[in-house]
Amino acid sequence: MTAVDRLLTRESGPAPRADARRNLERLVVAARSAIADTGVAVTAQEIAQRAGVGKGTFYRRVPSLEALLQAVLEEVLEEGIAAADRALADPDPWNGFRDFAATYVRLRAESCGVNEALGGTGACDLDATITTLREGLRTLVERAQSSGSLRTDVTWQDVAFALAGVATDPHTIGLRADDDQWNRNLRIVLDGLTIRY
Repeated sequence: MTAVDRLLTRESGPAPRADARRNLERLVVAARSAIADTGVAVTAQEIAQRAGVGKGTFYRRVPSLEALLQAVLEEVLEEGIAAADRALADPDPWNGFRDFAATYVRLRAESCGVNEALGGTGACDLDATITTLREGLRTLVERAQSSGSLRTDVTWQDVAFALAGVATDPHTIGLRADDDQWNRNLRIVLDGLTIRY
């Protein structure tokens, strides 16, 4: 379910006019961008400015800032859940795990707010969504281990922390990472997790 649909299902009454829906869609896009850049501490004013609407329009279209953040973060995290589902459908357990890992790390690398949410920061209630994502990761790791393609001397929890560490800060010891640093970090981590014959 999209963030727009989540917000609309919380409203009672007739469906919004086309211009009202467009404003809501712009607010969702702006919120996703602001959450990525600023994190969950983003303000309603910043989101409204990014969307090109006034603060009054923000509160007419959205029940609260928290409801908007919740809807957007759930939408983003569900992309990770969908990646886990696709990975479980892949007949090659290692290939499925690798594809999931790339999507998961990309989502973390692209959004400051997703990192905060997955780390337990923020007022949003994302427990059910995070639990589903966690169970997908656990199943993928155990499946790859059972197939003999992923090391068995690491736990699925170790893998969760290793993947979280791939999306690093953009600076370290005076170096600046480029936009694709997370992808190179991921290749190194995956190389360390695979079993070589």
